[in-house]
Amino acid sequence: MLRLRLAMTKLLLFGALVTWALGSNPAQAHPHVWVTATSQLVYGPDGAFTGVQHSWAFDDMFSTYALQGIETKQKGVYTREELAPLAQTNVESLKEFAYFTFAKANGKKQKFAEPVDYYLEQKDGVLTLHFFLPLKTPVKSPDLAVEVFDPTYFIDFSFADKDPVTLKGAPASCKLDFQRPNDGTANAQRMSEDNFLSGDNSNYGAMFANKIAVSCP
Repeated sequence: MLRLRLAMTKLLLFGALVTWALGSNPAQAHPHVWVTATSQLVYGPDGAFTGVQHSWAFDDMFSTYALQGIETKQKGVYTREELAPLAQTNVESLKEFAYFTFAKANGKKQKFAEPVDYYLEQKDGVLTLHFFLPLKTPVKSPDLAVEVFDPTYFIDFSFADKDPVTLKGAPASCKLDFQRPNDGTANAQRMSEDNFLSGDNSNYGAMFANKIAVSCP
């Protein structure tokens, strides 16, 4: 029952899921979905941090699976309008997982509101989700920390090589520092699906967190 619940939860998350990842090979190690991300931290005119603009490009296999059954006017070509229902399912499902985005300002946890301005696009076989994740309350802070990761490590978030994280509208004094996670692939490969279903590694993905720090002296 626990295995089925996890499978259905992740299925809802992105509207479609590679179900064989859970069903056909129970011993397969995490992760099951790979995302290449770029993010922009957005600031308001008053210098307050307002939210994060995300772009998440899914791996080829997941992209192909997620697009199955979507009707298009032109075969193999997907418009924003045709992908809109899937995009809505995606962002609505992200709430349960805290949008895989965790922020602290002055050491205090910040809460995000629901995503806005979201859409999906498909190019060269890759499906990319774009959305803006606003803070419930914009915050001014000399120290901001944002992490992007899946605590269960079902999804692997790797940031793009070029311009992985940028600032928009930030005060001129702000400095950005981005740290990629250490390579824990070997450890992940030794852990089967049962390790994660047991609950003992419910926050295992934290060791793969992408860490963004902004200092505004």
